Amino acid sequence: MNHQPFQMNHDFHIHSQLSSCSRDPEQTTARILQYAEENGFTDICLTDHYWDEDIPGASKWYMPQNTPHLMEAWPLPQSDRVRFHFGCETEMDKYGTIGLSERKMELFDFIIIPTTHLHMADFTIDGSADAAARADAWAERLGSILNRDLPFEKIGIAHLTCSLMAGRNNPFNHADVLRLISDETMRELFTLAAKRKVGIELNFSVDKYDEEILTEVFRPYEIAKQCGCKFYMGSDAHHVKDLLEAKDKFTKIAERLKLTDQDRWRLPL
Repeated sequence: MNHQPFQMNHDFHIHSQLSSCSRDPEQTTARILQYAEENGFTDICLTDHYWDEDIPGASKWYMPQNTPHLMEAWPLPQSDRVRFHFGCETEMDKYGTIGLSERKMELFDFIIIPTTHLHMADFTIDGSADAAARADAWAERLGSILNRDLPFEKIGIAHLTCSLMAGRNNPFNHADVLRLISDETMRELFTLAAKRKVGIELNFSVDKYDEEILTEVFRPYEIAKQCGCKFYMGSDAHHVKDLLEAKDKFTKIAERLKLTDQDRWRLPL
């Protein structure tokens, strides 16, 4: 059966200067829209970091990134060629609390929930957690999200192989953590992810790693594909230079995974 190539027509994970990890005056919504037009994208989404002020437990870093702060980006610029969606990247703490109330979910076209921000010691994971504990947390956190009653048609699971899962300044890297997660565990989780019809984000640089690490980085996505999951691209751009590199990164990922357009997750319009 012939399938159309995976369409590089979107980027659903982009930060503006409003995210505290950006604060780049050049990373404006106007510049992000320009990036989309230059690359022929039809859909992009702003996903600044967010913790709903109605949900107790925000870290000091997340606390100022609340609803009034995110709404400073509104209204988003639009063009005849690009649909610019309003989304957010929220967080889940180590107790399983997601920083977004059901009521506030209605504000957003798209919601990213990361499971691998395990560098936030004592907020998303106990600071003393070793590689084995982080591997367990990877599975437990993903399973926790997938087993909730959420509007999965507009939810994406961000960067499942993010290097931050290893924390900061640890003697192991994220490939060490990924090796400790069995294929069986991944198949169980991704079978449920496919059933929920949640989006699985592809967001990493193929050129950054050697082949040994790349094998581990691609393994979860290969299993997810076998389980019927659908994928979207996310640059996770915080700065203009990240935008410039994004489409090449997307293309290399899709080629290695042999994705077709049947594998593409679609944001409801």
